Amino acid sequence: MKQSLRAGLSKVTRIVVDRERTIGFMGEEARVYATPSLVRDIEHTCRDLLLEHSDAEEDSVGMEVSVRHTAPTLLGMKVEITATISAIENRKVTFDVSAKDELEPIGNGTHTRFVVDAGKTRERLKAKAAKRATNRSG
Repeated sequence: MKQSLRAGLSKVTRIVVDRERTIGFMGEEARVYATPSLVRDIEHTCRDLLLEHSDAEEDSVGMEVSVRHTAPTLLGMKVEITATISAIENRKVTFDVSAKDELEPIGNGTHTRFVVDAGKTRERLKAKAAKRATNRSG
């Protein structure tokens, strides 16, 4: 992590709620921004902020999400997601997050990510895959 990473830094992401981000199980007239899509968009906003302050081969993985989705957002509405770093403990970074659509706040909470060495992470995943393959064949 670069020295520029510090508490108080923020990033704002603006998206338009497209069909892929909505639920459809209540019919077309009730198609709204899905909670899992909101969480995914929050995670991407936080990750993008970290990447702006990461060294080569660093990335981050999510480790905790606590989000309240408090209001529906219609298909086609604009959403603004704000992520602000609230704490940094070694490689663990915690964010306060909020989201609003064109009319009202729609969610808030916290998200924690862990900064990793991407190469070392790939090696650990390969080792786990090999162990799985061994367990399946044995």
